[in-house]
Amino acid sequence: MVTNPIDYVEPLGKAGASGFTFHVEVSKENWQELIQKIKLKGMRPGVALKPGTPIEEVYPLINSENPVEMVLVMTVEPGFGGQKFMPEMMEKVRMLRNKYPSLDIEVDGGLGPSTIDVAASAGANCIVAGSSVFGAPEPAAVISLMRKSVLENQEKC
Repeated sequence: MVTNPIDYVEPLGKAGASGFTFHVEVSKENWQELIQKIKLKGMRPGVALKPGTPIEEVYPLINSENPVEMVLVMTVEPGFGGQKFMPEMMEKVRMLRNKYPSLDIEVDGGLGPSTIDVAASAGANCIVAGSSVFGAPEPAAVISLMRKSVLENQEKC
């Protein structure tokens, strides 16, 4: 999370980033300009929201003429790895999935083998996992398990 995301669009685009996700809490004044710049640099725009931010904050960014293409629901407070997954954030995921069936919905924070089914069944189809993968004796097995959960739950929708 950065305080002035528009300053990072150019360098990340030049570096070859395919997507650019910014926090709704720091971009309320210029989100339309930010999304436009992200798309002009050939990146896919996404918006993230912290646990305490109401889900309604992202609706204008999804419903605009120039919308974001992904919403990231933070399941921990941003800032450092290894935090405990907040299952109450899955209500935000369910609300988004019900309102926007084809939207990419990402979850980040505390995701691993013990929490992936909860996130995937709520409607998350993009998963960020750090500690659970990089701290595992067999990272590929953890990734495979999480991918399988997401794919199986997508078939149910």
